[in-house]
Amino acid sequence: MTQQPHAKPPTGQEQTSSAWAEGHRPAGSAPEAGSPGAGHTNSAWASGGIVFAGVLMLMNGVLAIFQGISALAKDDVYARIGDYVYKINLTGWGWILLVLGVLAVVTGASILMGQTWARVTGIFLASLSMLAQFLFLPYAPIWSLVVIAIDFFVIWALAVYRPADSRV
Repeated sequence: MTQQPHAKPPTGQEQTSSAWAEGHRPAGSAPEAGSPGAGHTNSAWASGGIVFAGVLMLMNGVLAIFQGISALAKDDVYARIGDYVYKINLTGWGWILLVLGVLAVVTGASILMGQTWARVTGIFLASLSMLAQFLFLPYAPIWSLVVIAIDFFVIWALAVYRPADSRV
């Protein structure tokens, strides 16, 4: 007969089964290194996520540069909107997107090179990008929502990632 997961630990002189010892820890104790509950921030999702976040940030920057250039080059690329609370002319949006794009390209490349400062800067820039894309919604609604979702993933991946040498 096998022990149930909710079974009490063996008492007295009885031998502790390895299955019970591996599956249960005393309350308040930290998980052992290499155990399933240990360091969820270094999971494959977070570790692979940092590379993916760097690539996304790099590509997002390049696309923002193109988006900014197209807004600067010709004011009739995007549809004109009527009354909008956060109305900025397209030349202004072009410069905002161009600057954010250049900063995102530099930061994305630095994330891929493993620079520590780039993760904090990346979170900040992805947050600014989210805000800018929210304000840009009337001009390109579907594209803005896609970029907001990408920025959300970039922020998550950069926030949960912990390099192996900084573990306590």
